[in-house]
Amino acid sequence: MRQETVVITGAAGFIGSHLTDRLLEQGCRVVGIDNLILGRKANLEAARQNPKFTFIQKDLNDLKGCTHAVSEALGSASPGTHIDAVWHLAANSDIPAGVKDWSVDLNNTFLTTYHTLQMAKAWGVPKFLFASSSAIYGEHPQELTEELGPLFPISNYGAMKLASEGVITAGVESFLKQCWIFRFPNVVGARSTHGVIHDLVLKLKKTPNRLEVLGDGTQQKPYLHVLELIDAMEYCYQHSQDRINYFNIANADRGATVKMIAESVVAAVSPRAALNYGVGGKGWVGDVSKFSYSTRKINALGWKPKLNSEAVIRKAVGEIAGELLQGA
Repeated sequence: MRQETVVITGAAGFIGSHLTDRLLEQGCRVVGIDNLILGRKANLEAARQNPKFTFIQKDLNDLKGCTHAVSEALGSASPGTHIDAVWHLAANSDIPAGVKDWSVDLNNTFLTTYHTLQMAKAWGVPKFLFASSSAIYGEHPQELTEELGPLFPISNYGAMKLASEGVITAGVESFLKQCWIFRFPNVVGARSTHGVIHDLVLKLKKTPNRLEVLGDGTQQKPYLHVLELIDAMEYCYQHSQDRINYFNIANADRGATVKMIAESVVAAVSPRAALNYGVGGKGWVGDVSKFSYSTRKINALGWKPKLNSEAVIRKAVGEIAGELLQGA
């Protein structure tokens, strides 16, 4: 990737911080924005030592404040400073929280997209890259391909991601030159703030003799390591040059079961713990417990992951357990 000036929203978050590190390694000038609700300054410890990085702690829904702060960071008193691309990763990523309180995904997923687009328009940014989700598809018995429809999400998170895709593609018709939409699977690895591995490790930390698991353990989904996700997004950005570029990103396998994940966590954290499973094939309201994700489109472009879902889980368990149990 050529050296660019970019804005990354959600820069202190799980995925955003890894992307920040990667683009700085490549020599990009990076302005990172995060309200630190889920993001952590510690995730940007290395980035903040780089003179090409500027961190702005602001809520994206403060449109005026963010616009001014970015312009100031880039040495301009007003919008107009050249920015090559916006990588929009800021969102609520806790699906159960969005089910409990519907305003969470409206404010932190859709409106953050809407306001980031307004900033991109003011700055004259030609390229917009968006972290979407497999949750936009809802529940389908068939393989999830990029052309599948109709799309009926079953979580507020998925609904607001789908609405965000719509307003971004409308932006391409109006003022953006290009957009890239990345539909993530379940992403795991170091710096995660929630998710099945994160939650199970914390449960075992609290009760080392037993592990309570939501659902019966048969839930099965594809998992991708965060660093391979970054590889995939970069690859698509470099090799797909349509006006609207959209890709499923995942492993081409059936995924890992919750049973496999729970057993891996127990083996790493507390080998003598008893596993207690719940009832039914769903972990929570809005959970798509099983799906088959097509990756033919991104594979045809030339990208494939190195690790399968179970290898990803084993790697991520070691990383996440190491972080959460440090000093325990």
